[in-house]
Amino acid sequence: RDQQTTGGEGRPEMARVLVIDDDEPIREVLRGILEGLGHEVLEAADGQSGIDLNRSHKPALVIADIIMPEMDGLEVIRELRRESPDVKVMAVTGYDEKGEKGYLALAEEYGANRTFNKPVEPGEIEQAVADLLDQT
Repeated sequence: RDQQTTGGEGRPEMARVLVIDDDEPIREVLRGILEGLGHEVLEAADGQSGIDLNRSHKPALVIADIIMPEMDGLEVIRELRRESPDVKVMAVTGYDEKGEKGYLALAEEYGANRTFNKPVEPGEIEQAVADLLDQT
């Protein structure tokens, strides 16, 4: 538990969370939710910037969009698993086909701990973040 401590009532305290999404309003919403939970938030607008921030800041959790220009979220997840096997990863997308082998299924195969279709309810994000950070 080097990147997080547990506070009163068994709630995880501050953890460093990296949000990688090319959509600034989505990053702002996630930042608000995460900072509201007491976490430090880093943001990247593309996959390569996210990988660079992961290398330099070693977050406990990464939330990555799947569909992004340059390096997509699947590539990001693959790279994160290679460089930081212990980091928790949540993948989100607004473009998943039901019934097909969609992006979220691929994200899980590549090592995402949790996957969500956008729009995601804030409560779902809060619960997933708490669950994942509690597994350290």
